[in-house]
Amino acid sequence: MREPERTVLTIVPNEGAWAVEQDGQRFGHTLDKEVAKASAYKRAREMIDAGKACQVRIWGEPSFTRSR
Repeated sequence: MREPERTVLTIVPNEGAWAVEQDGQRFGHTLDKEVAKASAYKRAREMIDAGKACQVRIWGEPSFTRSR
């Protein structure tokens, strides 16, 4: 069975602050990394509720993969 295509949201440094990047576009610009994370998680929840696969990554932090 093929895994569904998933959208990746990445929290990235942005000109001395933080932003969320999706498909090359940045949004949620803020000085506080935690606020950028909250913005990414909100967008991810909206996408998941709409039935789309989504992953949130944080620049500079290890990511974990879970397999069945």
